[in-house]
Amino acid sequence: MLAEPLLRVLNEISYNTPTPIQEKTIPVLLQKRDVLGCAQTGTGKTAAYSLPLLHLLNEKHVPNKKPAVRALILTPTRELAIQVSDSIALYTRYLPLQHLALYGGVPKFNQIRKLRQGVDVLIATPGRLLDMMQEKHVSLNQVEFFVLDEADHMLDLGFIHDVRRVISKLPSKRQTILLSATMPANVKQLAAGLLNNPEKIEIAKVEPKEELIEQALYYVDKPNKRHLLLHILKTEAIDTAIVFSRTKHGADKIAKFINNSGIKAEAIHGNKSQNSRQSTLENFINKTTRILVATDIAARGIDIKGVSHVINFDLPESAETYVHRIGRTGRAGVKGIAISFCEDEERSYLRDIQKLIAKTIPIVKNHPYDVPYKYGNETTEKKEVASFTPFRNGGSRRKRTFTQASF
Repeated sequence: MLAEPLLRVLNEISYNTPTPIQEKTIPVLLQKRDVLGCAQTGTGKTAAYSLPLLHLLNEKHVPNKKPAVRALILTPTRELAIQVSDSIALYTRYLPLQHLALYGGVPKFNQIRKLRQGVDVLIATPGRLLDMMQEKHVSLNQVEFFVLDEADHMLDLGFIHDVRRVISKLPSKRQTILLSATMPANVKQLAAGLLNNPEKIEIAKVEPKEELIEQALYYVDKPNKRHLLLHILKTEAIDTAIVFSRTKHGADKIAKFINNSGIKAEAIHGNKSQNSRQSTLENFINKTTRILVATDIAARGIDIKGVSHVINFDLPESAETYVHRIGRTGRAGVKGIAISFCEDEERSYLRDIQKLIAKTIPIVKNHPYDVPYKYGNETTEKKEVASFTPFRNGGSRRKRTFTQASF
């Protein structure tokens, strides 16, 4: 049973029923056992580990004592660190616990000041954490709980050496939680040396609900992709859309083209400053910007509600990435649209995608940049459409509950 202040917050925000990862993880962590969790993004992992962690911290809280870092949550990206910090801020509304998000791309002054005042829960990215440790602003000597979030993404970004350096500074006696969307060999190897007799919790992969996401495929020659994108943005009923580019340079070019055509768009990728990325996200969330052009790494871990469309300007090389992308729409019971462009060089990617999702994506014909002579060979069944009518104001919004995946 969670502490009353935590239950009060959950009641206020109508989190009534735990998600599968929360239902399985929370009791284990309250028993002070290590956990190796495998669940995809958007299943409620943050609440799964943060609620029991805060409960246990509160049990041993000493009033009037300057906080020391007792819980460390390591995340691969600044965006995820901020999202986790926002969740911790919500859950500690009635608890006497201090927290801080520590990440690069912003001045250190305010972070150092907060650290000097005392922090119970530190959410950090590896680079900025190691900098602060080297400058003696952070000590991990009293860490009781260590969470390694999105471990696969952490290793994909090349942070393995930084992670090992952080781990080497932690007390050997601690409770450890490792969470990952996938479990490749390098993550298993890391977990083996990090966890002590862990409870292994795996949540089956949940594919986007077909009835909530209408998929559509446009064949187009590469030079006409941006013109087709503009045609769709100007003719379809698009509230907000995430446009996926395979590269950072491509994202910038797409955003510039859209802006020059009179539609507000912003790009988000790893080369942008932290302030720029945060401003871009805020503009998209409040709909000052309708179109967000993103790379996969920049978009991973970002949970934005109410996205009406996902547009794959470039098909991803990984079929799993396609599923992850289109899952950004069709959420919370509201229907969404997933549009994909396919040029000659991407036909093999399309075959892999349709094999993974076990269906043929309907082809949109007779658009201004159509290339009908290129139809065929990628599909596993003969199923095409002559026109495409997206959902318009379809679906019903549900009251946000604990079953929702957003932390």
